[in-house]
Amino acid sequence: MNRNLLKLIVACGAACFIACTAPQKAETEKWSERMARSEMKRFPEPWMIEKAKKPRWGYTHGLVVKSMLEEWKHTGDSAYYDYARIYADSLIDTDGHIKTMKYLSFNIDNVNGGKILFDLYAQTGDERYKIAMDTLRKQMAEQPRTSEGGFWHKLRYPHQMWLDGIFMASPYLAQYGATFNEPSLFDEAVKQILLINRKTYNPATGLYYHGWDESRDQKWANPETGCSPNFWSRSIGWYGAAIVDVLDYLPQETAGRDSVMQILQGLAKTLVKYQDSQSGTWYQVTDQGAREGNYLESSATALFIYTLAKAINKGYIGKEYIEPTQKAFEGMVKTFTRLEEDGSYTITNCCAVAGLGGDSKRYRDGSFEYYISEPIIENDPKSVGSFILAAIEYEKMMEKK
Repeated sequence: MNRNLLKLIVACGAACFIACTAPQKAETEKWSERMARSEMKRFPEPWMIEKAKKPRWGYTHGLVVKSMLEEWKHTGDSAYYDYARIYADSLIDTDGHIKTMKYLSFNIDNVNGGKILFDLYAQTGDERYKIAMDTLRKQMAEQPRTSEGGFWHKLRYPHQMWLDGIFMASPYLAQYGATFNEPSLFDEAVKQILLINRKTYNPATGLYYHGWDESRDQKWANPETGCSPNFWSRSIGWYGAAIVDVLDYLPQETAGRDSVMQILQGLAKTLVKYQDSQSGTWYQVTDQGAREGNYLESSATALFIYTLAKAINKGYIGKEYIEPTQKAFEGMVKTFTRLEEDGSYTITNCCAVAGLGGDSKRYRDGSFEYYISEPIIENDPKSVGSFILAAIEYEKMMEKK
C-alpha cells in the first residue's frame, strides 16, 4: 500500500476516534485514556506536538508516542498504535534515514525516539524501522565518553553526564540487546546507571544532583565533586523511570543487576520522604519545598508515580508503597489537571525546560533561582507523556490491589 495513502487512512482513523469521544465519556474513562485522547485531539498528527510547524525527530515527541504505544497495549485500542505510526512514518524515509536528526551532534536525546520502533518493527517487519534502530545503536557505539566510560550528554557538553541521559539511552540499549541478541548491551545499561549513581548521589539527602562534569570546567560544577549544585526533580524522575524500564530487559544473571535494584529501592524510600504532605506531589527543586518561589511540578510528579507504581507492579518494592503512590496520583489529578469545555484535559504546572551550561547569553548555572525561573507552561509533552505512562502503571497497580 502507498505510504501516503496509509498515512491518510491512519489519520482518518485517529480523527474518527477523537470525534466519536463525547465529552461525557471523559468522566468515565480511565485517566490514561483521558490524557491520551486529549493529546490526540490537541495534535491530530503527533509531529505537531510542541506546536511544531513541520515534522522533527525529538525526545519529547518520542516520549508521548511511546506512551501512546503503551496505551495501545494497555487498552487494546488500535487508534493509539495508528497514532504512533503516523509519527514514525513522518520522520523515517524510504531508506530508513531519520529525518532532521543530526547524527554528528552525538546528542543522547536522539535515542529516546527510537524506543517507539521496537513495537512498530515487531508488528510490521518494515526494515526501515530496523535501519533507523541500527543508526541509533551506532550513535551510542560512537558516543563520546568520560574516562570511566560514561556517555557524554552531547558533543557540545563535553565530559558531562546528566541524569536525563540515562533515561534517553539506557532503556533503548537494554531493549535493543534483548531484541537483537546483543547481551553486552545489558552490561552497558547497568554501567551507565551505576556510574552516574556513584558520581551524583548525595548520601545526606538520598537524592541525585542533576549533572556531573568530569573536567570540572563548567561554572556549575563543584570543584571537588564535579556535581551541579541542586536536586532538580524531573532529572531524578528521568533516572527512576530509566531504572524500571531497563529492568524490563535485564536477565537475572546480569552482573550489577542487584546493585541497580538496590538503587531503585533506595530511591523509592527517598521519594516518599520528599512527597508534599498535603498534595502528595513533588516540588520543582526536590528538597526545598518551603523555599519561596519553589512550586509543585507535574512532569516530575508523573515520573515519580511511574517509577513507584511500576516498581510495585514488578515486585521490585513492597506493597507499603501503594498508599503513598495512590496519594500521589490522586494529588496529581487534583493539582495539575483541568477539564476543558470540549471534553479534553489540560495538564498544568510543567517546567518547560531546564538544563546546565549553555552560551554566555543564557548560562544555566543549576542554582535554585535558575530552576524556578524557567517558564511554567501547560500541556508540555514531558508532562503529558509522563502522565499517561504513570496512569497506566497506576491503573495496573489498582487492579491488582
